[in-house]
Amino acid sequence: MAHFYRDARLKGRDFLTISDFTREEIRLFLDAAHELKRELKAGIPHPVLKGKTLGMIFHKPSTRTRVSFEVGMYQLGGYPLFLSAQDLQLRRGETIGDTARTLSRYLDGIMIRTFAQEDVEELAHYATVPVINGLTDLVHPTQALADIMTVEEHKGRLAGLKLAFIGDGNNVAHSLLQVCAKVGMNMVIACPPGYEPDSQIFREAQAEAAETGARLEVTEDPVAAVEGADVVYTDVWASMGQEAESEERRKIFSRYQVNSELLRCAAPDVIVMHCLPAHRGEEITDEVIDGPHSVVFEEAENRLHMHKAIMALLI
Repeated sequence: MAHFYRDARLKGRDFLTISDFTREEIRLFLDAAHELKRELKAGIPHPVLKGKTLGMIFHKPSTRTRVSFEVGMYQLGGYPLFLSAQDLQLRRGETIGDTARTLSRYLDGIMIRTFAQEDVEELAHYATVPVINGLTDLVHPTQALADIMTVEEHKGRLAGLKLAFIGDGNNVAHSLLQVCAKVGMNMVIACPPGYEPDSQIFREAQAEAAETGARLEVTEDPVAAVEGADVVYTDVWASMGQEAESEERRKIFSRYQVNSELLRCAAPDVIVMHCLPAHRGEEITDEVIDGPHSVVFEEAENRLHMHKAIMALLI
């Protein structure tokens, strides 16, 4: 059975953003996720969180985040508890601090998927159990770790590879910037003017990249970004909460579609990634997402294995 969970180095820690972790700690998450995946495929049970409980707070709906955390906690021997916005008094007369202190008396860990990063930080400040960020408008750290796990499976390494992110400089792009800087992967973001990633996150990632040798850049040119790329990554043009802008964004982002023509500029053995859900025919074509270079559904599966690793190491 998985042995890494006895490692005390990360026990009790929060998982709020990639920048909170060292390169060595990211390696711990990756190794644990690979091991848990191997054991699951081999039919070896690993109930390392037997008797533990995870509360899952959802202010934003989700397919992959909910199912992977819920199934993952079950496979680890624990009990997952789904808490929708309707189930809680959070921000409706009860402070985040009071909710955090109360839930900490019942649970061994809290996962939250919400809008404001500040809410997650405040929840973690008052909670006495580990808090895991399942997504905010600013970052999507569990996604980024599952992504580099997928890259490592296909490429056998991370340092020195080139990842091209085509589209909006959003929460997924932010977490990918942070993780690429940590592991020495080069990353180019191609986006229309005005849709660049957060300047502070980019500056901090650049400082980290200076230590690992990673090169990070932002360009308006998707063809230049994809040139020789080992990984081409895209995401929806209008994220959750931006639906009103979707028509306008479709026009602005039209030349940022990941299609067969764009892919020809990448490395011959390029892999294509998307965090899903995909708007087929917009940011990515059917031909590409269903094509031989796509690892999109393996990437989705790896959310399960990485979320299990995060829970097993923290709780």
